[in-house]
Amino acid sequence: MKKIEEIKAEFAGAQMDGYAALYEKYAEDSRSGVKKLLEQYRRKEAALEAEKQRIEAMKVYEHKYEHLGFLCGIDEVGRGPLAGPVVACAVILPGDCDILYLNDSKKLSAKKREELYDVIMEKAVSVGIGMVGPARIDEINILQATYEAMREAVCRLSVVPQLLLNDAVTIPEITIPQVPIIKGDEKSVSIAAASIVAKVTRDRMMVEYDAVMPQYGFASNKGYGSAAHIAALRKYGPSPIHRESFIGKLL
Repeated sequence: MKKIEEIKAEFAGAQMDGYAALYEKYAEDSRSGVKKLLEQYRRKEAALEAEKQRIEAMKVYEHKYEHLGFLCGIDEVGRGPLAGPVVACAVILPGDCDILYLNDSKKLSAKKREELYDVIMEKAVSVGIGMVGPARIDEINILQATYEAMREAVCRLSVVPQLLLNDAVTIPEITIPQVPIIKGDEKSVSIAAASIVAKVTRDRMMVEYDAVMPQYGFASNKGYGSAAHIAALRKYGPSPIHRESFIGKLL
């Protein structure tokens, strides 16, 4: 009779399509450790199947419009912070995209976002990033700056999409047809991918700013108005990346 550790190693080395044979092989093993191991892998399979179904449900817009050609998901991050740029991302995923765990970036851990960022950048047909800094935000307001960042993101794509799937907004001054989707980062894999890339891109920038201006805690607050950030702002005054139009009342 095999030791439980050996059976664990057998499961660990097997592909998921080989689990059924292992379940059958050890079905009569009465040891509690083996029973727990089999149940653990059955739960793992069930969770993976549920995730595949969730992702498939998030492809409803992609399937609806796939006959048009390249579909581009667009989202932004950084409309609310007191400091730093607003960053937009445009992502074209392949039609047979098999990336799991895509979701609204706010619902994912930083670690998961970083993992998915690498997968998206590897598998995407094209990714475009657009950003607008604090001075321009102060000049034209945050909404117009967001639109500007989105237009830049689309322009930076290496291929021209036939349709834009946007998170809630319709972007002015773009001739490509658009479909605004409320809570799109929860309903479209393309928009979710854009949400993740935009978030990781901006967060990395804020960490770099933190290295230069550590007194504001940008690495942790990412420019948002936490109590510690506001206290630092009042103590040290604004930095070059603070948005003057956002901080006037605070000072």
